[in-house]
Amino acid sequence: MNYIRQAKIDDLGRIAEIFVFNYRLNFYPIFQEDTFYFEELTVFNMAESFVKELDSIWVYDDGVVKGFIQVEKREVKRLFVEPALQGKAIGAELLEYGIAEKDVNFLWALEKNIKAISFYKRHGFSLTNKKKYEEDTTEFLVCMER
Repeated sequence: MNYIRQAKIDDLGRIAEIFVFNYRLNFYPIFQEDTFYFEELTVFNMAESFVKELDSIWVYDDGVVKGFIQVEKREVKRLFVEPALQGKAIGAELLEYGIAEKDVNFLWALEKNIKAISFYKRHGFSLTNKKKYEEDTTEFLVCMER
């Protein structure tokens, strides 16, 4: 059964919520930026910013939106699953959709995000020698390709 569909305006709040919760859980411990993570990074602000990106976002919706993938020009820009529902193959289904339907073949992951890197490796991506700084930080992003 395929639960993946193009994102709609009505999905914005849920997409933003999934994004914000994941960012706080996974990246706040690395960056420790209180102002950004607890004042700027709000569901309202993110929903607003995702409006103009809807055409590049697909959601996993089995009655409730549980995750999303954003793809631009064969690149996985974002892939997030509701933290309470991780480990249930939702992310795998979204990534497989991106590979099969959008021909994704690369992405950038935070070097310290071991969980994400392991996930992508399990799905056929490999680390390359390409690295770049995460904007306005001293942390590196690593490129992965399939």
